[in-house]
Amino acid sequence: MKATRRAVLAGLGILATPAFALGGRNDLRAALDAAEKDGDPAHLASFDARALPPGQRLDLLTARAGLAIDAKLATATGAERYTLLLQQRSGTNVTPARTRRRLTLELDRLTARADRLFRGLGRTQGSVGERYRALFADPQWHYPDSDAGRDQAVADMNRVLDAARARVPALLGPVPPFCLDVTARRLSAAELAAGRGGYRELPTPQKPGAYVVDLKDIARRPSWSLRGAVHHELLPGHMTQMPMEVLADPHPLRRRYAPSYAEAWGMYAEQLAAADGVYKGDPLGELGHSHWLLFRVTRGLADLGIHLDGWSIDQARAQLIAWQGEPGYFAPFEIDLPRIAKEPATRASEAMAWLDLADTAARVPAARRVMFHQAMLRHGRMRTEVYGDWKRLA
Repeated sequence: MKATRRAVLAGLGILATPAFALGGRNDLRAALDAAEKDGDPAHLASFDARALPPGQRLDLLTARAGLAIDAKLATATGAERYTLLLQQRSGTNVTPARTRRRLTLELDRLTARADRLFRGLGRTQGSVGERYRALFADPQWHYPDSDAGRDQAVADMNRVLDAARARVPALLGPVPPFCLDVTARRLSAAELAAGRGGYRELPTPQKPGAYVVDLKDIARRPSWSLRGAVHHELLPGHMTQMPMEVLADPHPLRRRYAPSYAEAWGMYAEQLAAADGVYKGDPLGELGHSHWLLFRVTRGLADLGIHLDGWSIDQARAQLIAWQGEPGYFAPFEIDLPRIAKEPATRASEAMAWLDLADTAARVPAARRVMFHQAMLRHGRMRTEVYGDWKRLA
């Protein structure tokens, strides 16, 4: 069931408050609606972003940036068009050159980290990609291909989730209590028969949320790979950011022109859990975490390679295999790469929205990190160029 703002507010006993009562402009929403309808940024010209409360300021700044890019996209081709698509989906401070540098730097860092972890386990032969392929194929980490095996995988995920739930207040500060009322569960027999993939049910005050995990091809989901999925899909990941965004009620133009933020938060949440020590004494779990991040980084590099460097699908596949060995469970190469080819700049923008979020967080003093997380969650999604202004959102 989709979580609506009306359901969430009703469950919390909160009445919608007019924007002007919060110090905002009560006519901004109408102006944004008009701009959404005809694409004309002139509707927004009279508003002063500095005088607006945080949510309205984000709505206005995001709409202005996105509409300006759309106007340029109308006539852009080739590399210019790719650049504009990248900026439309992440932020105006993101360029292909900076994206390539940052993703390459992260690839090198993650590869070195995985190599160190593999060596600690005595796995020294072959490239990191080859060692990941061997680790995925090692049957000692596979759950049985049975109902009992799938039940065990979900039980293990929920144990990880219980520990993550207890750490949310220390990591993120206060969040609506219903955000914590979430579990992992299996696809039902009917869903499996229908070929349905994994999905999320966002929590509301009336109903718990869930990450419904796809375990059909359970041999591709070794035990060490699932902890990172818990932190990304559940806590402190999507089950905090997405329901809090429902409460924030961003204008549709903000949802349109900051589409990469939800995945950015999920990836950042994986790192946040790792920095909190969840993999201490668990090198296999840390390898699983590193593989998920490698998957995100290398997809972004494949996006650049296909659209800017002229890579064929086969070239991109060979490079991904060399870098990460195995694909993410839900994105096998034969499905994901044609999609990347059809959706230029999408995976690169998601990766940059995440890395810019992580880089901004790294510059925040540890004593103020919770305040930063509150600012990044409370008002819904945002574009990368406003991350650095987080103090005005707190």
